[in-house]
Amino acid sequence: MIKIAQLSCGTEYSSVQHEIDKAASSVGAKVVYPDVSYADVKDAVKRFGFNPRSPQLKLMIARAARLADEKYDADAVFITTCFRCAEAALVRNELRRFIQENTRMPVVTYSFTERLKAAQLLTRMEALVTIVTRKDILARERQTGLTAGIDSGSSTTKALIMENNKIIGKDWTPSGDVVQSATSVLENAMKEAGVEIKQIEALGVTGYGRYTLGRHFNAKLIQEELTVNSKGAVWLADRQHGEATILDIGGMDNKAITVRDGVPDNFTMGGICAGASGRFLEMTSKRLKIEIEDLGRLADKGNWRNAKMNSYCSVFGIQDLVTTLSEGRSFEDVAAAACHSVAEQVYEQQLQEIDVRHPIIQVGGTSLISGLVTAVGEVLGERPIVPPNSQYIGAVGGALLSSGFL
Repeated sequence: MIKIAQLSCGTEYSSVQHEIDKAASSVGAKVVYPDVSYADVKDAVKRFGFNPRSPQLKLMIARAARLADEKYDADAVFITTCFRCAEAALVRNELRRFIQENTRMPVVTYSFTERLKAAQLLTRMEALVTIVTRKDILARERQTGLTAGIDSGSSTTKALIMENNKIIGKDWTPSGDVVQSATSVLENAMKEAGVEIKQIEALGVTGYGRYTLGRHFNAKLIQEELTVNSKGAVWLADRQHGEATILDIGGMDNKAITVRDGVPDNFTMGGICAGASGRFLEMTSKRLKIEIEDLGRLADKGNWRNAKMNSYCSVFGIQDLVTTLSEGRSFEDVAAAACHSVAEQVYEQQLQEIDVRHPIIQVGGTSLISGLVTAVGEVLGERPIVPPNSQYIGAVGGALLSSGFL
């Protein structure tokens, strides 16, 4: 059984520990706690250079030291604290860096609320287990045979066919009924590729509808999107060696993933509100009465400094938009401000929880919005790489990784 070392504060008092244990158990893992003594705690806090007031935060530091010194056996690390506590946020982030600098274990951090999002928690646990148990598959650099991948996302559903490391067919559609949407895009992708379903040797599925589609299509690979998307991203960008950061600003949530030689080792997902997601840009486009694919081109002509739009909440963000338009600001400036607002919030909410490695690979449907890519580049000081077919990362990853089962 995979052992996930938990470094946490407040999970028992916030009634989320049960959900953490359940998520780990459901993916074949067990949550464990490194043993420490009182003397270990004192020594670790001194070594860490920060003495928090909370005894549980001190215990987190001591447990992290045990892992770093290889005095406790674990396969992965899960670091979690309440998002309301500033002291906990500081410890959480520094411990994540400390573990990464001193071990080769995959790490995920999570700031929880009393209203825990069980699906996001499950995705994190599943990704940790995948990295531990399937490193040989995740390290694959080439796709072989004739395989397919389906990404059942919150906004769109994508399908893609690969043969001997080349993309030969693809299609996408707005997500509706999970099975119908997937069946439609798969049929269209196979038609473009000139193949039939009986010829497909392996199929990989990911995204929100992966379990339903996995059963329906009898898929070889049913995998969460963190590992699948990162694999698709580095393959498309031809960055399977060395380090990189994958940034996927999605329709409902965002993902920031660091990889080393094509294998993810740290990731974060989610966000405070839709104001930091592609959904806010979609709402902005509708308010401006333009197509979302035109929003990026419009933003590239504007100056975000001329329009105020920086709310975490999508509702208040649109309120800012309406107010800004009433002041006579141009559509170009408003579009630029909307893109910059999303980029800035992604930086504040997601990228603070990882150590950004270069190059930065921006993927997903929103990577096709040029103004957003420009804004991300301005915020990070480096324009991201946007590879061809960047919106198909999940489908590419599914097709690539499923060939490992042939």
